Amino acid sequence: MESVSQGGLKASVVPLSVSVPPQTAGSSSSPLNLKPRTATMEALEDITYGSIAGVIGKYIEYPFDTVKVRLQSQPDHLPLRYTGPLDCFRQSIRADGFLGLYRGISAPLLGAALETSSLFFFERIGRETVYKLGLSPRDQDLPLPALWFTGAFSGVFTSFLLTPIELVKCKIQVPAAEAGAGAAKPTPLRPIPVIKDIFRHHGVMGFWHGQMGTLIREAGGCAAWFGSKETSTKLLRGWNERRATSTAELERMQAEPLPLWQQAVAGASAGMSYNFLFFPADTVKSRMQTTPTGQGGARRSFGMETRALWQQAGLKGFYRGCGVTVLRSAPSSAFIFMVYDGLKSYLPMQ
Repeated sequence: MESVSQGGLKASVVPLSVSVPPQTAGSSSSPLNLKPRTATMEALEDITYGSIAGVIGKYIEYPFDTVKVRLQSQPDHLPLRYTGPLDCFRQSIRADGFLGLYRGISAPLLGAALETSSLFFFERIGRETVYKLGLSPRDQDLPLPALWFTGAFSGVFTSFLLTPIELVKCKIQVPAAEAGAGAAKPTPLRPIPVIKDIFRHHGVMGFWHGQMGTLIREAGGCAAWFGSKETSTKLLRGWNERRATSTAELERMQAEPLPLWQQAVAGASAGMSYNFLFFPADTVKSRMQTTPTGQGGARRSFGMETRALWQQAGLKGFYRGCGVTVLRSAPSSAFIFMVYDGLKSYLPMQ
């Protein structure tokens, strides 16, 4: 029996035997062996179920994400427009209504599906890399340090897919007028015109503006995302097992997934770790990506934007919007893991 660990979900791969009744007199029953799940089917599950979980999570978190980006991207040459998250919510709803907080969600929905499915897909490749390098035997669960590594491995590759989508999303969430180009109320932007504008002014490589910030956020953040989820799951499972009153109850706990509320706690801890630990890199990335397209002068690099923000606001400037981001990440990440693990457990593609 081969034990496979994925996002806190343990599944046993066992060839199944089904007895087929004899069809004619004198014939005997013969077992029908079903093949174990293939790597292709596992990858298809990662992509499909990861996409579904990502879309659900994005709908939950998007209004908070809009507020976060607007707080992060306030220009360094003008007085602060918002005094905090609640003031940003209030001004945004007054100007555009509640649905205005969902402005530009079409591109992020695609990004959420791509990001979450890619994270689970590349995390699986990372685990295979650990096995092939002989760092851990296949018949044992990966140790926690290896799971933190596979998370970082996944984040590095996902960052290159995510940066163009993040760029379009940020420009839609923070219109040019709000970014400092003028005081007039801007016309809501749409993804296709924004994409054309970026390509016209900066070419194909212009879509990876802010890649360094995304790379740091995703590599470090995903190590924390997967690592915290697995660490919390292990701690909660150990706590449950210590409370078992009999051998039968202990075996049942070891064979079953965690209770739903504990899965939510583990997922929430993962989301909060992901967003808090590398939030400064995300702030710098958002400021880079909300610079109006085609504005005169060279665009700032990651280092230049970091220095400018430090000179303007010091350390606290790197954490604008951090509270609301960590707050929204708890339910969003909890739902992502619960949906993903639930679909793989109850609707396997086999």
